[in-house]
Amino acid sequence: MPLDPQIQTVLQAVKAAGLPEFWQITPDQAREQYKIRVKRADPVEVPLHRVEDKPIEGPDGGALMLRIYRPRETAGGELMPVLAWFHGGGFVIGDLDTHDNACRRLAAESDCVVVAVHYRLAPESRFPAAVDDCMAAVRWLATKGHTIGVDPDRIAVGGDSAGGNLATVCALIARGEGYPRIAFQLLIYPCVAPEPETPSHHQFAEGYLLSRNNLTWFYRQYLRNARDTQDFRFGPLEADDFSNLPPALVLVAGYDPLRDEGVQYATKLINAGNRVTLVNYEGMVHGFLLMAGVVDAAKRATTECAMALRAALQRR
Repeated sequence: MPLDPQIQTVLQAVKAAGLPEFWQITPDQAREQYKIRVKRADPVEVPLHRVEDKPIEGPDGGALMLRIYRPRETAGGELMPVLAWFHGGGFVIGDLDTHDNACRRLAAESDCVVVAVHYRLAPESRFPAAVDDCMAAVRWLATKGHTIGVDPDRIAVGGDSAGGNLATVCALIARGEGYPRIAFQLLIYPCVAPEPETPSHHQFAEGYLLSRNNLTWFYRQYLRNARDTQDFRFGPLEADDFSNLPPALVLVAGYDPLRDEGVQYATKLINAGNRVTLVNYEGMVHGFLLMAGVVDAAKRATTECAMALRAALQRR
């Protein structure tokens, strides 16, 4: 399938802007550039019932900020299902604001509370700091989520790109420890391979937003040393056991360097007996979910994710 015409327009605009790639500038500069790019692709704030920030204690003793998205008012002690959301950005860029509209849409369409986690970024905090923060948030939802009106028996984990990586890792850790119970995984073009060497990494190395140079730069910022690539908390495909994991929706993009590893991970889950839906948005590139202001497929993908959440987390 050819590139979607709306994606072609986005790529042409990026090329015309002539901005340096992330690997050519500092992490702080990359963060600012990313914020601007995301805002241009989805500039209008999506209305929602209520959004609030809440600090909890992080694993390092400092504050770990959560942003809570409530699609509607509740009454009579109702506890709503919850999605713990981990944003993308290569473990280096991205924050609560870059993914704010995506979280608003997911909450509104799924009728779930979405709790976005402001995990620590590299290179200031390297692997496994992000993993530790995300697991701390999931454990907090399981033990104290009732204080914000969410149901500890209906917790999903999800994220895009690096956030999809963190979601898979949280599900693997929770399964291994026997707690908390994760009800669903929402994995949007996740990075899960220990090394960027699948065919799609090379096929789409340049010209499709996430370049190979950017990808390897992200990993250099995040990892402490080469041994970290052998740790399933970085490369979930390195895990020894894929059985008894939560049902999952794995969404990949046809022109994404991460496409093949997402497919491989879905296949591992399926072969281990898990319930998995794998969807390939064939004409899309990495990061398209955040382009809902200019790319129609981003809205369709968001709706598909929201409907999967709604179906998985409805009260039985």
